[in-house]
Amino acid sequence: MQSILDAINEWIKEILIGAINGNLSTMFGDVNEKVGTIAAEVGQTPQGWNAGIFSMIQSLSENVIVPIAGLVITYVLCVELISMVTEKNNMHDIDTFMFFKWFFKAWVAVYLVTHTFTITMAVFDMAQHVVSGAAGVIGGNTNIDVDAALSSMQAGLDAMEIPELLLLVMETSLVSLCMKIMSVLITVILYGRMIEIYLYCSVSPIPFATMTNREWGQIGNNYLKALFALGFQGFLIMICVGIYAVLVGSMIVADNLHSAIFSLAAYTVILCFSLFKTGALAKSIFNAH
Repeated sequence: MQSILDAINEWIKEILIGAINGNLSTMFGDVNEKVGTIAAEVGQTPQGWNAGIFSMIQSLSENVIVPIAGLVITYVLCVELISMVTEKNNMHDIDTFMFFKWFFKAWVAVYLVTHTFTITMAVFDMAQHVVSGAAGVIGGNTNIDVDAALSSMQAGLDAMEIPELLLLVMETSLVSLCMKIMSVLITVILYGRMIEIYLYCSVSPIPFATMTNREWGQIGNNYLKALFALGFQGFLIMICVGIYAVLVGSMIVADNLHSAIFSLAAYTVILCFSLFKTGALAKSIFNAH
């Protein structure tokens, strides 16, 4: 009779350990997948992320926004010309060179508006180069060996009794579900950043039309700062991913499995929160508002 009970006990333990190993394998696999996904997403340029959306945004910008930018240029240049002429002692002290300066400003303004997409894409190409370099440094150190992690925990699982294994099954199932939710939130953050980039690019001719004017130029300058902030936000995201992966890599060798599971959940929440903060941090660094 005792041998039958022992066999049933071992059978139940095998089922529970198998369920725990399955949950752990899924969680560690999700970590590797999410690290790879984030690195791939933030390393994309606007034209490379979705060619269809980029084509639509470029068409809207060139056909709808550029004419409005032309009106803005006309207004800004007219106001500047009037100011240049009248501020010289009520037109009694006019320097002819100022007209050459005005024509040069007009040429620069028109050039900026007609080459807006080239300039904005150059900003993101430079940011993509920085992100790719960061991915090369971080990528080699963030991949978790799932088999090695599970084998290191196997001895601890075998030593547990059924009640503790049941508790661990519930913990791993709960944490696995939370990580799925965090994964969705992280995807929302990454997609939201790219959509914000497309929105910025769609209206780019208007702020570029103001850059040559002293009073209105702060609009264009702030817009350019925001572009750099959006581009280098990807670099900050890569740093967050690197820190997360290093923390998880050190966590999986913990002796206490319960502590290790909830540490993984805590690190994932921290990663999600940090990714939410990267946008504001990047704008703060570049003084964009």
